[in-house]
Amino acid sequence: MNHTHTSATSSMATSDRVARGLGYFSIGLGLLELASPRLVTRSLGMEGAETLVRAAGAREILTGLGALGVNPTPALWGRVAGDALDLATLASGLSADNPRQGNVKAAMAVVLGTAMVDAMAARALSERHVRPRHAHIADYSRCSGFSRPVEVMRGAASDFETPADMRADIGSGPRPTPVPIRLSDSDR
Repeated sequence: MNHTHTSATSSMATSDRVARGLGYFSIGLGLLELASPRLVTRSLGMEGAETLVRAAGAREILTGLGALGVNPTPALWGRVAGDALDLATLASGLSADNPRQGNVKAAMAVVLGTAMVDAMAARALSERHVRPRHAHIADYSRCSGFSRPVEVMRGAASDFETPADMRADIGSGPRPTPVPIRLSDSDR
């Protein structure tokens, strides 16, 4: 039987899918920051901060991998903290002597928007995957999986007779005579 996998049959909620998207985005951004830190610092007028950009790239890759994991919630909260660090770092580029202040402001706007998405996804995932602290925890330690006690159920099916057609299949009874198939004139 073939089942089409749709969003209605998926166990992933929107927040899970957003976390995945943020994970891929984070890995891509991290690779860019690791591979071309000078390109980033030059476009922001913040030359000399290449090491900081590489560190941010490594952090982006780590949180991106975490966002693609089984429980992306901690990684998304890590991204929110990283966004705050990025905003603080970018704020140092708003000095009056920076000719690329416009680029810094645009980068801050992008980081701020991303931070809002990160925070909303992290909060939604926290609410979805974390059990409330005082929630009732069911105790199944005394359950056996049987509807009645084992002593009552033992031997309950001792009078069961295996149907004849099933006995033949398990080798303990006579094989039924095969019935020839008759084809009608229209099937020929």
